[in-house]
Amino acid sequence: MKTIKFLLILVLITSCEANKNNKKENITTKSATPNIVYILADDMGYGDLSALNQKSGIQTPHMDKIVEEGVHFTDVHTNSSVCTPTRYGILTGRYAWRSRLKKGVLNGYDEPLIEETRPTIASYLKSNGYKTACIGKWHLGLGFQPKDGEAAITEKNGVSNIDFNKKIKSPSDLGFDYSYVISGSLDMPPYVYVENGKAVELPTAYTKGKNQNKEGRGIFWRAGEKAPSFVFENVLDNFTKKSVSFIADQKEVDTPFFLYFPLTAPHTPWLPTGDAVGKSEAGRYGDFVTMVDDAVGAVVDALEKAGKMDNTLIIVTSDNGSHWKPADKKKYAHRANYIYRGQKADIYEGGHRVPYIAKWNGVIPAGFESNQTMCTTDLFATLTGILNKPMVKEGAEDSFNLWSAYTSTENPATRGAVVHHSFSGMFSIRKGAWKYTPNLGSGGFTKPKSMQAKDGEVPGTLYNIEKDPEEKNNVYSQHPEVVKELDELLDLYKKQGYSREL
Repeated sequence: MKTIKFLLILVLITSCEANKNNKKENITTKSATPNIVYILADDMGYGDLSALNQKSGIQTPHMDKIVEEGVHFTDVHTNSSVCTPTRYGILTGRYAWRSRLKKGVLNGYDEPLIEETRPTIASYLKSNGYKTACIGKWHLGLGFQPKDGEAAITEKNGVSNIDFNKKIKSPSDLGFDYSYVISGSLDMPPYVYVENGKAVELPTAYTKGKNQNKEGRGIFWRAGEKAPSFVFENVLDNFTKKSVSFIADQKEVDTPFFLYFPLTAPHTPWLPTGDAVGKSEAGRYGDFVTMVDDAVGAVVDALEKAGKMDNTLIIVTSDNGSHWKPADKKKYAHRANYIYRGQKADIYEGGHRVPYIAKWNGVIPAGFESNQTMCTTDLFATLTGILNKPMVKEGAEDSFNLWSAYTSTENPATRGAVVHHSFSGMFSIRKGAWKYTPNLGSGGFTKPKSMQAKDGEVPGTLYNIEKDPEEKNNVYSQHPEVVKELDELLDLYKKQGYSREL
């Protein structure tokens, strides 16, 4: 009898071990080449998601479901507090201030910021067997060509000398198999869709633009040339439908795919339509955020219908904090940037601390919270960790592999300090609990943008972000050793041209 019991126990143990090994094997198989969908909202704040902010004036059920079924990060920062440099950092794994863009953003007519020889996450994934697509707001410069006989692109009042019949350098030249984009923000001309380097419709019409002082908060776009059928209110929906169509086309395809879906919302112009109008308690802006949530829901639904959801890593984040002004805070109880100081463009936390949520069934634990400090430049190296492939030999200088932080707290990922950068080019650096800024002021839209220290005052700020996330207590004078260390480290990051190996 004892022998039989022993044999039964031995069989059970063997069976359990086999099941464990099978689970590990399944996860390994899934981890090899997952589909990857990266949704980048435009100017959406941490406090806009109802799952992350109990007092949010906006309900975001689709994003909330990703939080419920996946991971949400509490300490993620865009590499800049405005859009063009952040997009550069995401796609290249490199701080944008290392490029020619030292402050501000590009306009709709500017030349490409990313060199064709520079590795991007699209070219990297493509070289590893992925089909790649970019659908949405590009804002990294398109390579327009002037009309015959003219040496360079010129533009005045939104009218240019571009020959839109000619080939346009586009995301398709940077590793994307398919691209369907507009050149800049939805408030920047030219208002024309560009598909695989070709204008879908020539911009033969003209818009006089919209003025917020006349039309109301958030209703703004610049005057300029536009395609006759280009309708501002339809752009977000148009991009969403294109993304859904792309996913549907992969249903019978075994090749893994990467979809980069940079939205045009909730950046101005705030243009909620249909059932979204009046849906939130945060005015026109809040209503527009609900349309962002609907776009996320449409993508998730498309993945499920195509049978791709179980082996897809979906990430949703934002390119910077919300442009939620002090006047907006007075009018509405909603806090788009949650408890964080400042707004889009600022060096303050509200400028660059963003929501970051991810889901991958069977790999990322449901309802998992990670406090890992992360920068949006880290996507590139993290992909190498997911695919278990070597990092590029040159490029992605400021990207760290933080894949372990998506799934567990047992083996904490390690990352160097994060460098923050504002609209005006102001720097700040975060290491551990400490955030050091060598200057005073917001460096962005919040007043004052810059300040000179008076006699006896400290010239910069030092905050213990873990204890003081609202940046209320400047402890610069109490910790001169920390100030010195971080000042020297920031200088080293700038001089050495990379941070991953520091």
